Amino acid sequence: MLATQVRQKDSVFYFAAYPAEDLLSRVRFITRFYAEGERSLAPDEAESGDEVAHFIGKIERTDAAFQRDMSRAKVGAIKNFYETAVSQPPIPGTVLLFTADTLHFEPVRPFTNVGNLEEPASKYLIIDGQHRLAALHFYMKQHPAEAQSIHVPCVIFDGKSEDFATEMFVIINSTPTRINKSHLVDLYERVSWAAPDRKFAAQVVERLYSEGDSPLRYKINRLGGRSKQEKWILQAELFNEIHRWAVADWRAIGKRSSRREVERVYGVVRDFFKAAEKVWGPAWGSAHYQVTRPVTIKAMLRVCADLAHVDEEPVEGRIGRWARKLAPWTELARSFRGEGFYERFPAKGQVERVGRIHRELGRAAGIEPRKRRGGDDEG
Repeated sequence: MLATQVRQKDSVFYFAAYPAEDLLSRVRFITRFYAEGERSLAPDEAESGDEVAHFIGKIERTDAAFQRDMSRAKVGAIKNFYETAVSQPPIPGTVLLFTADTLHFEPVRPFTNVGNLEEPASKYLIIDGQHRLAALHFYMKQHPAEAQSIHVPCVIFDGKSEDFATEMFVIINSTPTRINKSHLVDLYERVSWAAPDRKFAAQVVERLYSEGDSPLRYKINRLGGRSKQEKWILQAELFNEIHRWAVADWRAIGKRSSRREVERVYGVVRDFFKAAEKVWGPAWGSAHYQVTRPVTIKAMLRVCADLAHVDEEPVEGRIGRWARKLAPWTELARSFRGEGFYERFPAKGQVERVGRIHRELGRAAGIEPRKRRGGDDEG
């Protein structure tokens, strides 16, 4: 395959124009797998005759992947564009491909950066352009003669770990209009340039989602608006609160083992919510109350940070000790009924309402808010 070798600082990659049929036989469609019912359309759930839905339903899913779920509507729209584009090239932008294989490149004289690039032994992962290639697959089935004339501009990265591909994906999609914040949080741990405090917060959130003893297990919405399961809070919202806490304590957290600190903070949050569940009683998890809604969960996390600051040790007996401390919340539960909740906690927006509820919950339990530098509390 003829390709151009491109060098940028210490990086080397390649640019090539792949014939459509050849490229489609050499790529691997794959999406990120989410457990506990969070999944895309299965092949047997697609409507009869809906080829796009059947194709998406058969795509491999794994928690080692970085790609988001594919959109049936987007694939259909791109396929329609291929069919109607006349003066415009159907695929004007490059598709980004990755292979862990190290590809041999042999320059063609008199050039040093143009030559023959060998094909990888395994199929390419698609860093960017998965929807375009899926649409091309269907366009090719319906218009094989026209598709044979299409060459797809591709940038090929080779010889690195899959974490490199993950990092490239995050770089490309780091604006909120491209992928949702929860999806980015889910990948922070695998991104080399992500700040340590962000990786730390992402690891704590992952534990809260997946650990069997977590009161928030499977209650964290990792898929934005697409989840069909009952969820209490967006992963991105939970991440923001844990990260806020981590930043406030980073001078101490950053000096210690990250793994041990993740376990410590996870244990604190887990025990706090177990204690909270006891005192809230029937209001916990009830659709008729606002106790396990984002605004209250975020406020409770701030109370948790305040309480842990003064009463984290000893760990033994902590749930019972904290349940006794939070006992006044039992009587407070009626204030968190859904009807009239926003009138009882008036605010200009959610940020102000979280602060107001934080102060109310702390005051009821006799827990002083921590002080920021300069004397301002964190509420």
